[in-house]
Amino acid sequence: MRPISKIAPGWWDYTTLDRKILDEAARLTADDLLGLSRPGFTVVFYDTLEDFFLAEALEYVTAWQQAKEEEPCGICGPIGPTEQLPLVARLVNELEIDLRHAHFWAMDEWVVDGKEAGMDFHLSFARADMDLCFNRIRPELRMPPENLHFPKAETTEYIESWSQARCLIMQGGQGEVKHWAFNDPPKREGEYVDEPPPPEVYRQLPTRVVDLHPMTMIQNARTSGGGVVQNVPDQAITVGPAETWQAEKVSIWQAGMHDNPFGMRLTTLMISKKIADSSVPMSLLADHPNVQFNFYRHGIGTCEAEMH
Repeated sequence: MRPISKIAPGWWDYTTLDRKILDEAARLTADDLLGLSRPGFTVVFYDTLEDFFLAEALEYVTAWQQAKEEEPCGICGPIGPTEQLPLVARLVNELEIDLRHAHFWAMDEWVVDGKEAGMDFHLSFARADMDLCFNRIRPELRMPPENLHFPKAETTEYIESWSQARCLIMQGGQGEVKHWAFNDPPKREGEYVDEPPPPEVYRQLPTRVVDLHPMTMIQNARTSGGGVVQNVPDQAITVGPAETWQAEKVSIWQAGMHDNPFGMRLTTLMISKKIADSSVPMSLLADHPNVQFNFYRHGIGTCEAEMH
């Protein structure tokens, strides 16, 4: 029987892994991370935050530049990080990129009282996308409203939108529970009390409403809500692995603000060595054919003990 989580005993998470994997990850240096690239998995470093967020913004631009009437395409993007979003709008405006055939899929949204959070919700992801990016694009360049796809608690329309255009890139960050979007580890219950769901089962999950791991709630309170955990919903809608595998490339951006030095090392190691385990959802990307991890070099830190 695998270990009980040190963080949330009723859930699966990375603390239930074999200790050998955890210790190996903790020993990795920043240069070791660069050496973990392999065919289908690329590790890239950026030396400045300016270069990091500009490169992230350019993924939007280069994807949208390929959109044509006969071949619409786009990008799926996160809230967290968000620093790239105003840069995206500025680049579109300055380069006068016509977005009429471009698409955007938002990764996730909070669920409040059984429904997706509205634009008036204080942590609304859709509002952040609109305020930080899409409303800043000149009206004559904006994509049609029907090409903006925000997930809802009734997921049918969002799931069907993935067949309307090619998703060239799914962009994301990594949370402290090692998720992309809100693909958190599952609860330790039912048939998965002794072992987490097999990777092939987890990968079939579509966009859906999920219960959030306690660590995810604490992280979002810390990064977006001043630490007020009681104001963070315990459910969200998230783009599923089923849609993720429709994206031609998955690009994960890690500046060191959303996950810690150990977590960034752990998922890089697991994807590189193709160790897929649903207690570490990000590790399931080991089986995606085109994944890139982007690091701000100075945000990688170390796993050495340091008292403050």
